[in-house]
Amino acid sequence: MVQLESYTLRAMIDQTIARFPNHAALSMVDEKPITYEQMGNMIQDVIEMLKDHGIQKGDKVVILSQNLPNWGVAYLAITYMGAIVVPILVDFHLNEIHRIIRHSGAKAIFVSNAHYDKVGYSDLDPQPLMFLLDNLTPIEANLSKDKLSEYINERKAAWKKFRNKALASVGLVDDQPLEDDLAAIIYTSGTTGSSKDVMLTHRNLVMDAWLTLHIQNVDENDRLISVLPLSHTYECTIGFIIPMMTGACVYYLDKPPTARILIPAMQKIRPTMILTVPLIIEKIFKLQIYPQLTKNLVMRELYKLPPARKALHKVAGRKLMKTFGGKIHFFGIGGALLSHDVERFLSDASFPYAIGYGLTETSPLIAGCSPSVVKFRSTGTVLPQLDVRIADPDPKTKVGEIQIKGPTVMKGYYKDKQRTEQAFTEDGYFKTGDLGLLTKKNYLYIKGRIKNVIIGPGGENIYAEEIEAKLNEAESVLESMIYESEGHIIARVFLNYETLENTHNLTRMGSAQSEKFIEKHLSELKTNLNSNVASFSKIHRIIEQKEPFEKTPTQKIKRFLYQ
Repeated sequence: MVQLESYTLRAMIDQTIARFPNHAALSMVDEKPITYEQMGNMIQDVIEMLKDHGIQKGDKVVILSQNLPNWGVAYLAITYMGAIVVPILVDFHLNEIHRIIRHSGAKAIFVSNAHYDKVGYSDLDPQPLMFLLDNLTPIEANLSKDKLSEYINERKAAWKKFRNKALASVGLVDDQPLEDDLAAIIYTSGTTGSSKDVMLTHRNLVMDAWLTLHIQNVDENDRLISVLPLSHTYECTIGFIIPMMTGACVYYLDKPPTARILIPAMQKIRPTMILTVPLIIEKIFKLQIYPQLTKNLVMRELYKLPPARKALHKVAGRKLMKTFGGKIHFFGIGGALLSHDVERFLSDASFPYAIGYGLTETSPLIAGCSPSVVKFRSTGTVLPQLDVRIADPDPKTKVGEIQIKGPTVMKGYYKDKQRTEQAFTEDGYFKTGDLGLLTKKNYLYIKGRIKNVIIGPGGENIYAEEIEAKLNEAESVLESMIYESEGHIIARVFLNYETLENTHNLTRMGSAQSEKFIEKHLSELKTNLNSNVASFSKIHRIIEQKEPFEKTPTQKIKRFLYQ
């Protein structure tokens, strides 16, 4: 178990570099990794560059880039010198990116070539200093694409030399950050459409990573493939800070993690750990595994029998493990509720999965566990040193709001005293806005967001996420969303046309006939769902969602767009 003298990112990375100087730290999948010693030298050079350009402790520095090894180098350099990192999700709208830069008061921006045009030609006033993340060097604003390309080519040789040099640390020791100093401001992209600017300290982030290691071991022999955006706290803390704390190596993809890109990468790297969100594994199950398990009448009938289904799941699980490289011992799932049928598959297959729960405001993890102690439908146990309570629990169901107090809870919302005060109870607990129940053995079960709860005709609490999970079990449903409209429960579904085509030959139907079939199919979905839920949870209508739902970076549906 890692022991830390100080809960700062600087103390953490100094310790890891000292322990594992020659271990691989960060890499693109098809490149040679940089070692921890090389990364340490790069961090010091970036600090020197920032200081030469007037950046000081307490200044805000933006990172706007897809996942790259240099993302981590810049993040650690910024926080090492006591400046404050402001990671921005590249999927944000251009107006939101510019708003964040202005609101944070950023004095500098690390931007990758792929996203230069989002800030390079902006009318920001004052214009922050700009550094190209691809080679960690200063760059001018308003460069043309040709000039930018020319600049990058000119710097390639210098960058290669810079990346591989192994000089002694230059030892810039002034302005050491303290544990309670601000390390990061995270601008979230929520399901409600209202982004929040979360202030996290060094202690928040490092403590959350350290406490997570109490429930799941990570060491210098682990290899991770990163598929979620580093700008999100889930990936940053669990998928970056923890490996950097333990001497593990993280690999990044040069393209979005589609199956065509991800599977060959996993075959090459053979990762031991991966972090994902429900939608990724749900799509793999729905589009690849389930069709193979039910490809003919005999297998479909067998699949209805629990013992046979479990045996089929075990065979499919072994194939999935082999597809993922054969070495995974931790398949972490977080960010939203996992569907019942997909978790049943993972459980039956003895796949090493674990589900976690947390929020940006809590750095993020609140509860989780190792695969060996997973309980079906639970998000695991509350991390040590965190005080979690269920506020105002329902007398019958024991469900109430999850509230938390502890060293991982944010400092507050940046420049928003009122919102910060509203987020906490009078006795200092952070109100998560999530509903759940906590067992005597400290296992947490999530029911959904308070804002998504629908009140039934008799005052019953109807959890939209639970109905969605049931609806998503239908093989023809890829995604769904439940909401209330004019006193009725409505469902929107995005259908799996590949499955419908294979089972009903839609292409042979005329357009009118096809529309009639879909209408009938939606009616059948409604009937089947309503026969499996309480009377007060029955849905009134199902609407077809023609295009995939717009989602947050952790693949949660942006509900505000559809209600």
